[in-house]
Amino acid sequence: MSNTVEFAKMNGLGNKILVVDMRGRTDKVTPQAAIALNADGETQFDQIMAIHDPKAHGTDAYIDILNCDGSRAQSCGNGTRCVVQALAAETGRKAFTFQTVAGILNAVEHEDGTISVDMGRPVFEWNRIPLAEEFHDTSRIELQIGPIDNPVLHSPSAMSMGNPHAIFWVDRDPMSFDLERFGPLLENHPIFPEKANITLAQVISNSALRTRTWERGAGLTLACGSAACASAVSAARTGRTGRKVTIDVASSPVRQPLTIEWREDDHVVMTGPAEWEWSGRVDPSTGAWSRDSAPGAEAR
Repeated sequence: MSNTVEFAKMNGLGNKILVVDMRGRTDKVTPQAAIALNADGETQFDQIMAIHDPKAHGTDAYIDILNCDGSRAQSCGNGTRCVVQALAAETGRKAFTFQTVAGILNAVEHEDGTISVDMGRPVFEWNRIPLAEEFHDTSRIELQIGPIDNPVLHSPSAMSMGNPHAIFWVDRDPMSFDLERFGPLLENHPIFPEKANITLAQVISNSALRTRTWERGAGLTLACGSAACASAVSAARTGRTGRKVTIDVASSPVRQPLTIEWREDDHVVMTGPAEWEWSGRVDPSTGAWSRDSAPGAEAR
């Protein structure tokens, strides 16, 4: 293959991630390449994390993020952990600073292999989330699915973690809801001019949540890091939990919870695992790819 770059198939708590090395190049992974890669069962993904040379002084890389429909995303916490693991394995370093459309992210790999990402400060102002109409209190906005007198879902907490989120509070297992049917309707609701990530969150205790997410631009996903952060912050903001929680991502095949802390300095720090699966080469303009066949390529 010509015009190819290295890439790795990884996952963050089951969230399917492609990490593409675009350093030393001026082009980008195209939407057409993303759509082609997602159409192939072996390279199907939730987000592409394309690593570019740094643009800002003091950063290690610029990360361009694409959803599986070819649209560009502002942030992806699970994908950021995958980038950290890949770069830590390459360089031996443990701490990194990345620039994204959503801003600067600091991340560190711990001795136990888990990775913490500082996801920045949450945004609650209605026009910055953004919402299409003014709400003085975005911790509970007027939006529901189902009959007016007996809605299935209602009154979500809205906020941004660099991307818009709506958290619906449910009193039973999030897996018991037909999110595959509700998700597209809510993601594309007129109240969200830039669409939104839709999460169902069940409060387990003062320090534990169980969540499931329909991800903007990606659909029903096994995990979503920014949605976990939004759920944790919204739970603390509405008095449902404290400021540090573990999150059991209901749809994830990895039974390891995320830990989310909304620190007193207003920063949200997410800690969790990342997993390398296999690597190969990909054409960033077309999505044509090949899998590494060298000895040892199948298992790190």
